[in-house]
Amino acid sequence: MSESEDPVHGARRMLLDGVGAEVVASFPGITRLGGQIVAALYLSDGPQSMDTLSEMLGRSKSNIFSNLRALEAAGIVEKTRSRGSRHDVFALRGPYPDVIIGAYLAKLRRVIADKQDLSARAMRMLGNAHGEEANALRARVEALGRKYEKFGIVFEELMPAMDGPIDLERLLSLVPVKLLKAVGAVTRRAFGTKRQ
Repeated sequence: MSESEDPVHGARRMLLDGVGAEVVASFPGITRLGGQIVAALYLSDGPQSMDTLSEMLGRSKSNIFSNLRALEAAGIVEKTRSRGSRHDVFALRGPYPDVIIGAYLAKLRRVIADKQDLSARAMRMLGNAHGEEANALRARVEALGRKYEKFGIVFEELMPAMDGPIDLERLLSLVPVKLLKAVGAVTRRAFGTKRQ
């Protein structure tokens, strides 16, 4: 049976490409190869060396290395070295997809905090400035600040503020179905959409 006819090889390749696309879409600065590294680590039985990942994915060690650094910076991958070993090994910081969800929510939390700070600094800078332009700018900055304040409340109240993987399946299993449906109804009403 050729590689193209092998269903195991085909399914593995599909997962590598699918996770690669997911990570690229969620984390600007991480390439499709970075996502494929995430999938390869998920499909592996344990931590992998850079050499092994390079061999598994058919890519140069320099490409693997730069993507591993970006994945480490995003909080998705961690590097360890066993006592007496000369080489680092890499593993996901937690189960997939929980580690991606955790890293993405941490990124959103940082964006919200940054925009809250930006709005507050802009308002302080405007101070008591008068005039049409100052008033228009103040109104826009206040609106932005209110919006990000609400986003912050949603994150603070609904999502655990933690660094690392988040098991949304477990979290949602603890929420009563009636409550989830009520929140869904409110969300659909707010966005003017109907259940499909």
